[in-house]
Amino acid sequence: MLMSQVHRIQQFMSFMHHLASVSGVVVVAVIIGSRKMGINPDNVATPIAASLGDLITLSLLAGVSSFFFCYRDVWYLPSVVCGFFLLIVPVWVIVASHSPPVRELLKSGWQPVISAMFISSIGGLILDKTVSNPNFEGMAVFTPVINGVGGNIVAIQASRMSTYCHYWSVPGALPVKLRASCPGPCATFCSSDVNSKSARVLVFLVVPGHLLFLYTVQLLQEGHTAITPTFTVCYLSAALLQVVILLYVAGLIVRRLWRWGLDPDNYSIPYLTALGDLLGTGFLALSFRFIMITDHDVYPLVF
Repeated sequence: MLMSQVHRIQQFMSFMHHLASVSGVVVVAVIIGSRKMGINPDNVATPIAASLGDLITLSLLAGVSSFFFCYRDVWYLPSVVCGFFLLIVPVWVIVASHSPPVRELLKSGWQPVISAMFISSIGGLILDKTVSNPNFEGMAVFTPVINGVGGNIVAIQASRMSTYCHYWSVPGALPVKLRASCPGPCATFCSSDVNSKSARVLVFLVVPGHLLFLYTVQLLQEGHTAITPTFTVCYLSAALLQVVILLYVAGLIVRRLWRWGLDPDNYSIPYLTALGDLLGTGFLALSFRFIMITDHDVYPLVF
């Protein structure tokens, strides 16, 4: 029995290794293809890389947790596995340090990632408190989508602004059109600046994308939540508010990091995606709470 489980885990880890390799190749191919076709890779490669990363992470989490669940009576097994991985960390640090770009990340890339983990954990606590409540049944289906869409959109904007700064200036000195260190919402969304235009386009993509997802949920009869007009309005309002806040904060963070001489690609995206998880989960929970209070009669919305 044990050997069979170990063999299954080996097959699973081999599959995940190949999936990670293929993901890296796909991202590189997308960047090269986008450049040859005259498309900005920031618009394409960033969401693809984020989506593939989520897929790999969730697959690993599902596989490892299933293994631990099979041997839940062996209380010391998780500690042994964690200890083993901690012991081999220095080996991977030595291997990764042979690449100069990665060596730089090893020195300075930990702070945003660890801080983002703490921010996302708050959203995880909110989700944990709500999914166990029968009144919030179905929230687990909508949470990954609202968080994923918001995170991908703000990652695109942050990556575009970072590329803009690299192209027009040097670290420590903001480009002329980004000199305002704390612009208002009107400057972020209503000006003629190229970054403002991209922010408006990204905001306009929110409603059609989420409507398509709601239609898919209704079609597949998933989510355990009736897609009522009230729910649709609340869900779209939460998604729009999340994206608007994220895009505005992205402008502030990218400006500040560039002024400090830091690369926004390495520092801003972890913070922004974590904030997206927190805002998306919080706003979605508030939407479910509002619907629970106001919408007593459930009539499915016909698309």
